[in-house]
Amino acid sequence: SAYRLCTMRKLPSVLARTLTSGTSGSSVLPDMSEVRSRLRDIVGASTNWRDHVQAMQERKALHTLLAKRQEDLPPRRMKDSYLEVILPLGSQPEIREKYLNVHNSVRFGRILEDLDSLGVLICYTHTKQEMQPRSPLSIVTALVDKINLCKKIIYPDCDIKFTGNVSWVGRTSMEVKMHMLQLHDGDYSPVLDATFVMVARDPENKRPAFVNPLVPETPEEEEIFRQGESNKLKRIDFSTASLLKMAPTAEERNIVHDIFLNTLDTRQEGEGGRRTEGYKVYCLFQRTVSFRSRKLPPNSVWMEDAKLKGLQICHPQERNIFNRIFGGFLMRKAFELGWATACSYGGSRPFIVSVDDIMFQRPVEVGSLLLLSGQVCYTEKNYIQVRVHSEVYDADTREHQTTNIFHFTFISENEVPRVVPKTYGGKYPSMLYLDGKRHFAATMKEI
Repeated sequence: SAYRLCTMRKLPSVLARTLTSGTSGSSVLPDMSEVRSRLRDIVGASTNWRDHVQAMQERKALHTLLAKRQEDLPPRRMKDSYLEVILPLGSQPEIREKYLNVHNSVRFGRILEDLDSLGVLICYTHTKQEMQPRSPLSIVTALVDKINLCKKIIYPDCDIKFTGNVSWVGRTSMEVKMHMLQLHDGDYSPVLDATFVMVARDPENKRPAFVNPLVPETPEEEEIFRQGESNKLKRIDFSTASLLKMAPTAEERNIVHDIFLNTLDTRQEGEGGRRTEGYKVYCLFQRTVSFRSRKLPPNSVWMEDAKLKGLQICHPQERNIFNRIFGGFLMRKAFELGWATACSYGGSRPFIVSVDDIMFQRPVEVGSLLLLSGQVCYTEKNYIQVRVHSEVYDADTREHQTTNIFHFTFISENEVPRVVPKTYGGKYPSMLYLDGKRHFAATMKEI
């Protein structure tokens, strides 16, 4: 199977503390609507767009609640931030249509939105100040490190449960591990594992802010914490070795050169379509002519022919609690374009295997024109690696600014053609191909 077995890290049973709702004292899992409602209450966000300026002005007064040093904040345990949330697709049929796709399974883009909201609430739970109903922190998603799936199909008529907690803490950042399970025959079985990185900023979302340190209590928790530190170092190494900073490795240079040789069109015709001896001699001394003459190998597609584009107008409806465009919405739209890109390329229904390395480089303002570009950048057997580039266009300045780069790994029902770069640099370069190959290799190590 292309899907790895989800290794659900089961923290001690004491972590099975859940959120409760109502006043009866009975333990009832909240749903995603309650998650978002609690986030608005914690931040003091406006429910009406016309009031958002005033709501943000009121947050300025919370500056006095910020810690001057991390050491001034009380340490927290992993169980302090542990949450469980229900998505009652089975028990509340009226909410299914929002999550349903045409293949009668759950829209993965909606799951990305829910994971993003839950990750933020987990971090607010970790940093909660007693006797303070509103948090002075602006907690935003900095990075989706990875999401790995172990099920092809997410059923639209069975309840889903999300669990998660803060697994590692720096000075101003927090790693959150979340798991998604679905109810089958009375038991919840694993569907996916997700690792997000959140950052804390001041009430106006302008400067970094300190967060409570995390203290592991058991050997298992110490291992989870060490893994969080290891993930941070891996991200640094991956960024340092980026093709935007360093030349390709010797092996990668050989791959690019082999692709070039395999796509070189050595056929040169003389007048009337006949090769003349003189023309052959001429070509021996004019090899540079052939650099432009390329041919597509069998069962292959040029990268420039393996792309799709989309446009979104960012309306107030899609804003988050800080009145920027909700990161989950951006992920949903990018995923849907990535899925469509893989679908049109492979000619059959693709299934998501992994999401990795989504960096939120800059916020997207309400009213922005969001331009999305999906590109197949690497293929292998049934696998399709898709890169989605997201940028905003400012109609006043006519400038484009990158906001996100998304990386998705899909598996198709059938073997797919090989995607082939045509140029070393340029618009559809070999560098994009190598970057896709790197992300694909990293995903395969997780499977």
